[in-house]
Amino acid sequence: MTINHRNLEFGLDTFGDLAFDDTTKERISYSESLRNIVAEGKLADEVGIDVIALGEHHREEYSISSPDTVLAALAMVTKTIKLGTGVTVLSSDDPVRVYERFATVDALSNGRAQIMLGRGSFTESFPLFGYDLQDYEELFEEKTAMFSELRKGKPLTWEGKFTQSLKNADVFPKIVGHQLDTYVGVGGTPESIIRAVRYGFPVMLAIIGGEPTRFAPYVDLYKKAAQQLGQPILPIGMHSHGVIADTDEEAYEIGWNYIKKSMDKIGLDRGWPAMSKERFDFEVEHGSYYVGSPETVAQKIARMMPQVGVERFDLVYGTGGQLQKDRFKTIELYGTKVIPRVKELLAAGDGNA
Repeated sequence: MTINHRNLEFGLDTFGDLAFDDTTKERISYSESLRNIVAEGKLADEVGIDVIALGEHHREEYSISSPDTVLAALAMVTKTIKLGTGVTVLSSDDPVRVYERFATVDALSNGRAQIMLGRGSFTESFPLFGYDLQDYEELFEEKTAMFSELRKGKPLTWEGKFTQSLKNADVFPKIVGHQLDTYVGVGGTPESIIRAVRYGFPVMLAIIGGEPTRFAPYVDLYKKAAQQLGQPILPIGMHSHGVIADTDEEAYEIGWNYIKKSMDKIGLDRGWPAMSKERFDFEVEHGSYYVGSPETVAQKIARMMPQVGVERFDLVYGTGGQLQKDRFKTIELYGTKVIPRVKELLAAGDGNA
């Protein structure tokens, strides 16, 4: 599948997995984790990464429950990197408050805010904030519609089943000169793709297991639906887990120790079997894990982006916690070696698989 290699974007995603201290090997505190994420975002900016996206979670292994607050801190210490989420669970939040918070981040960062709306693959936020999981689909549909109207920046009159009624209500601060940069996170359902097209939002595909090419039909669906509905064909991205180290062997050891740990914990909650060595090896060699030296990871990204048909790739780093030094190493190598090499490889192939 042909992609435009001149408009590529490369991002970093994190849920704020609690890291381990380099010296004591003990888990760090939530407060230290959040401060370290700001330092990681600053490093990402310095090494030329395009976007950092923070995922909202309400679980003990993650420190980020309020991404926009951390993004506001990042706005003060970064210069060019886009400041986004991956994702904001809109279904269990108030679209008006969400919009105002991200308009604030946009103002602080001089126009660099980006939000990714999601339904929430983890559901802890629903009972925590008083929502019924039986309304899962309806909540996201209605709140996405409301958010889409708020992005227009005009006073809003609104009636909804799950949202407040508004009459010519205005929201502040105002975003001047552009609309809030907005993506929709998609786990792999045709309905989610069609919804994003309907509202004119680009999508980010969460490809966290299996062969990435199985998501290529969703890219085709997005483009066909956009043409049929008269909407613009916007960039499509993918995000996947990865570890980058000086050697393949070092990266593999980190990935096996920590990505497996994270997946096994999630699997325990959801009734999945523990990750086997064979499964991990498959994901590294053929699937959705980008684990290895800079050249190994760059070669795989450059191979997969055209095959899936995406023009943005986000690396989910720090999965399972990891030592702080290894998290910084992944960021540094991703920005200084992997991204330039991917661009070089794709330019040489003219954006074709």
